[in-house]
Amino acid sequence: MKKRIVVGATGASGLPLLIKCLEIIRENPEYESGLIMSPSAELTLKQETTWTPEEVKKLADHVFNPEEIGAKPASGSFKAEGMLIVPCSMKTIAGIHSGYADNLILRAADVTIKEQRTLVLAARETPLSGIHLRNLYELSMLPGVRIIPPMMTFYHKPETIDDMTYHIAAKLLEPFGIEAKEYRRWNGL
Repeated sequence: MKKRIVVGATGASGLPLLIKCLEIIRENPEYESGLIMSPSAELTLKQETTWTPEEVKKLADHVFNPEEIGAKPASGSFKAEGMLIVPCSMKTIAGIHSGYADNLILRAADVTIKEQRTLVLAARETPLSGIHLRNLYELSMLPGVRIIPPMMTFYHKPETIDDMTYHIAAKLLEPFGIEAKEYRRWNGL
């Protein structure tokens, strides 16, 4: 049986990261992805890329409707390595923090936390308000929750935006045990 990763996408900026994460998961035959894209993510996708939502959904092994609150990822009995939300809006962070699970992305995150599975949040906002920071801090204290804002790095000497996107996507997937082929780790000075 393949290792499952539930992948949520919300309307924050950063949809190219979602595409790259899905591509990297697909390159790893022992893993499969289940995608939940919010309507806001689909709108932002059109602003940030030339991809259609249908093209992105083809990168996933399974696709779930965000309004399908009774779908498999809504239950703790659905076996998964965990969940990645990329990008993750502050609205979604607030919903996860408060336990307000009114759609499948929030419910799947809630289940991931209660089952103490890995939950990776690619939190996207700038500047961060005190409310954002409080929500992020309190979520970071929960077992298995990783806050990984998509921060640019330069030690790997990226030459293109795609190089930076790949590097960040690899960092987002690392907590699930996925080793991206072209990921360059820090090797010291």
